[in-house]
Amino acid sequence: MTFQPLVARIPRLAGAALALFLATAPGAMAACWDPAGKDVNWSNCDKSKTNLSGANLTDADLRTAVMSGTNLSGANLTNADLEEVMGMSDTNMSGATWTDGRICAEGSIGVCN
Repeated sequence: MTFQPLVARIPRLAGAALALFLATAPGAMAACWDPAGKDVNWSNCDKSKTNLSGANLTDADLRTAVMSGTNLSGANLTNADLEEVMGMSDTNMSGATWTDGRICAEGSIGVCN
């Protein structure tokens, strides 16, 4: 059996410790590449030209996200935090469930009508 000196194992041990911490840390922030889903945290993320049609973004944190050209048709945005979202002027929200529970009318581009 060959033993590695402790110094040689430090990078592997540190990586394992970091992964364990991130997996168990309460309230850990989600990353911009996380899939759409309830409670996702995409604050400060660039989601430009992303197809999120039909996505469940209930309680999502989208503060200061960039959503230019994003397709949110049929998405559920109930209770989502859209504070200071950028680039919504060309975002398709037709049939989306808005933050207050309203269903956006067909042809809602940039605003929920």
